[in-house]
Amino acid sequence: MGNRLLDRLRLMQAELTYIRQDIHAHPETAMKEVRTAVLVATKLKQWGITVTEGVGSMGVVGTLESKVPSNRSIGLRADMDALEIIEKNNVSYVSTIFGIMHACGHDGHTTMLLGAAKYLAENRDSFSGTVYFIFQPAEEKIGGAVAMIKDKLFDRFPMDAVYALHNGPRLPVGEFAIRSGPMMAADDTCVVTFRGTGGHGAVPHLAADVTVLLAEFILSLQTIVSRNIAPTDAAVIKFRVGGTARSFTKDVRDTIERRMKELAHGLATSFGGTAEVIFNREGIPVVNDVRFTERAIRAAESLVRAKNVYGNMPQIMAAEDFAEMLERKPGALMFIGNGNQSGELHSPTYNFNDDALIFGVGFWVSLVQQELHHDLRVSAL
Repeated sequence: MGNRLLDRLRLMQAELTYIRQDIHAHPETAMKEVRTAVLVATKLKQWGITVTEGVGSMGVVGTLESKVPSNRSIGLRADMDALEIIEKNNVSYVSTIFGIMHACGHDGHTTMLLGAAKYLAENRDSFSGTVYFIFQPAEEKIGGAVAMIKDKLFDRFPMDAVYALHNGPRLPVGEFAIRSGPMMAADDTCVVTFRGTGGHGAVPHLAADVTVLLAEFILSLQTIVSRNIAPTDAAVIKFRVGGTARSFTKDVRDTIERRMKELAHGLATSFGGTAEVIFNREGIPVVNDVRFTERAIRAAESLVRAKNVYGNMPQIMAAEDFAEMLERKPGALMFIGNGNQSGELHSPTYNFNDDALIFGVGFWVSLVQQELHHDLRVSAL
């Protein structure tokens, strides 16, 4: 099925490329995706898809029912927001908004889901059930997933499972990668404030020097990962004036917070000062359901063959707020190859690879046709 489907999707390449580059040229940051949301809603309506706007403030949900009635359903999610980065790409569709660009490929995510919506709308007899196309705002910050969930996303659009795609710059175009269980990290931020007493440089022994205290604290932070976290667990702590902590499990997360506070207060006391520690748990880890990871793998393999699908990719320390949806619904997040041609994610030269568009559309179509197959029994879900 894969080659035949990709051949059909290649007929959409020019249209998809135009949409993607138009979105790239007009980036919008979290909860300001006005133009993008209008573009998405307009396209969906043109293709005969029922549209609900303003979900979670700026989110858009398209509802597509098959010709053959069924009570089965699936949710497909893409994010729409851009980043506050000055673009350095030399392309005809460079960002028209200074200081804002699509440096994480969300322009591609949105376009791939639009392409799938168009194809499935033109082929309603190729599946049996309901597809919800979820276009989410504010993935990078502010919490767009939570906003849509609080706006009763899963009550208003009852789906059996939810899936997402994210582009991967180190993965070749035409390849996919995923793993079951924890795949992307929880994202925590911390701010530590030390207070001491001032004094004259000639009598340093009469002061509580927070400069030396801060230096000691930064060095001591490195012992949390090396001495307090099991070697089989992964964690990262990065600290400047404030810091971030990344982890995959609740136990590791708790340990980092506890030890950070113990070190700060203990060192402050030894230097004759005080410490205040604010530890904010910003996001939870992406945890892919084992069964639904296998289903995502099967859909990808049907499109590009098994040798191009990696089912046990390494965990990565990046965070994704699609985790909030996975905490409430079974599903999985899959990585799609973007090719390493434009640097890393969140860099001023990053650019989604238009050659990857049809593979993303193809994955979505394959997944829907697999999960909402005419002969599939409800109990299989």
